Amino acid sequence: MNWNNQNGNNPWGTGPTGGNDGGSNRPGGRGDNTPDIDELLRKARERFGGTGGGGHFKFIPFILIGFIALWAVTGFYIVNPGYHAVIQQFGKWDRTKASEGLGYHVPWPVEEVTLINVAELRRTQIGFEQGASRNATKRQDISSESLMLTSDINIVDIDLEVQWVIKNAEDYIFNIKNQEDTIKQVAQSALREVVGQTRMLPIITTGREEVSQRVEEILQTHLDEYNSGVDVREVLILSATVHPDVENAFNDVQGAKQDAENVQNQAQKYREEIIPVARGQAEKMRLEAEAYKAATIARSTGDAQRFDDIYSAYVNGKDVTRERIYIETMQEILSNAATTIIDSENSQGVVPYLPLDQVKRSNQSSGQ
Repeated sequence: MNWNNQNGNNPWGTGPTGGNDGGSNRPGGRGDNTPDIDELLRKARERFGGTGGGGHFKFIPFILIGFIALWAVTGFYIVNPGYHAVIQQFGKWDRTKASEGLGYHVPWPVEEVTLINVAELRRTQIGFEQGASRNATKRQDISSESLMLTSDINIVDIDLEVQWVIKNAEDYIFNIKNQEDTIKQVAQSALREVVGQTRMLPIITTGREEVSQRVEEILQTHLDEYNSGVDVREVLILSATVHPDVENAFNDVQGAKQDAENVQNQAQKYREEIIPVARGQAEKMRLEAEAYKAATIARSTGDAQRFDDIYSAYVNGKDVTRERIYIETMQEILSNAATTIIDSENSQGVVPYLPLDQVKRSNQSSGQ
């Protein structure tokens, strides 16, 4: 509808007229300088395809196709060597691409891809924090992590490094939260368990390798129970020292232990020296007793046999055997006794017996 009344009547009344307006009045009384609303609508309709076969609206399908193509292109991704691509569909794990090269997934928000480096050797530090400066690598001690109590009630300061890799990308992403912090907490727990069951001296001297192996076993067992997708390659004890606050007391204790060991070594040395001697003497006494036993038994057996023989001879010839026994007995007795002859017919009494054999031996002894 044209705002100009065909009858020349203006519903807003008659306003001031300008020159050359052809007798037409405009709302508000501004004359020919005010644009016609119908004209504006017509021009807009022509510009956006109202007339002339479609205008600019005919490009809208092509624009939409271009946006769709660009959206589809964003689904291409590249898996570099040493990486795995984990694809999630609407947030849920769908598949994992383990081979390197070009891959495709439905672009966001349908699918999302996460690239995980499974070949990188990662390091988790316990007891210290290491940062690179311009000239050297600076290590800052974290006492809340490094100080631990041993089984013999000593405090040890340990710096530990855990080297690990990702063996299963989807388990690493979905089964544990805050992966590196979780691994650090589990490793610290395993280390405190092992240190709490070990004495101080082996930890700071020759027992480090055994402690590292036990920590690695416990850590890997717990991570496997969590299905973490992590493989522990090595656990290294970088340093293990006595805490400065207890170093003097520890040195005193170690000195006392060394003195005790020295005394024990001396006692062991004396024991090793005297025991063989005592054992030799005991063996000698045992052998002498065995010999005495054997000799006594043999002598007794011989005497018994001799008695049996004499008895048998006595039974067969009593007079002869009795005479022989008497002679032998008297010979045995008189050979060891001082001899004195008494003549009962001589009134002078006892006549001494001159032992010529003894006189002869005495003369021989004097001549020498």
